[in-house]
Amino acid sequence: MSAIKNRGLGKGLEALFSDVEISVDDLDKTSEQARIHQIDIHEIKPSKNQPRTHFSEDRLQELASSIEEHGILQPIIVRKIDNGYAIVAGERRWRAAIKAGLKEVPCIIKELTEEENMLLALIENMQREDLNPIEEAKGLNTMITSFGLTQEQVSKSVGKSRPYITNCLRLLKLPESVQQMVVDGKLSSGHARAIAGVSDSEKQMALAKKCVESGWTVRDIENHIKDEKSKSSRKKARPRKFNRDIMILEEELKDIFGTKVNIVLGAKKGKIELEYYSKEELDRLIDMLFKLK
Repeated sequence: MSAIKNRGLGKGLEALFSDVEISVDDLDKTSEQARIHQIDIHEIKPSKNQPRTHFSEDRLQELASSIEEHGILQPIIVRKIDNGYAIVAGERRWRAAIKAGLKEVPCIIKELTEEENMLLALIENMQREDLNPIEEAKGLNTMITSFGLTQEQVSKSVGKSRPYITNCLRLLKLPESVQQMVVDGKLSSGHARAIAGVSDSEKQMALAKKCVESGWTVRDIENHIKDEKSKSSRKKARPRKFNRDIMILEEELKDIFGTKVNIVLGAKKGKIELEYYSKEELDRLIDMLFKLK
């Protein structure tokens, strides 16, 4: 009985979640997978693959108070390691149990590979929405860099779309200071993704700071970026350097073609511009150019 199972998980991973979430009705099961072990709390260690790195002290204390009164109602998922047990799912409960002064905690022991352990920890946190956007992005990136999975495979594994995975990973390209704003809750993932659309890191940091100070929405950021791109794309007319010979030549061509002529000089190339003010005048100029052939 799993509260996580069949909630958008990838194919082949459902088996990892069998009996992950145990209710009181499940405690009388005799199978090894459902068996509850009381394990010394000091034999349990956080997993090095735990994607979640930030734990609210206030929320931990609230959970510790609840555990003091009611105990741990949902077992912690662990796996055996050389010097004890590593947490697969339930690190927050374990931390709160330490605060509550428990000597032992109820656990379910699962036999998992490093990859399965990482996937289970990541998906469990994602399904609970316990990860901040940066933790989630780092967890997804670890699946790719440490286990050699493609973005497509990660997408199927965690039950998220390919664009979702791509957008998450983009957050890791932001400067550390901007990532910290996301971790601290000053910027949402939407804000961060919009800022990631700017290529220059200095501009990203300035934009993030402006966003926090001014209380910008995601749309405000997008409009700002659009305006900046529009400004930079407008080429400012460069003042022409005075060149008497060119001016004389322009006047001579003006007399020949009967319209204003502008000669633009470049470092290696340039252009001659003929102005016209009507369809008839354009036809006249074209006829003259053909006659010069």
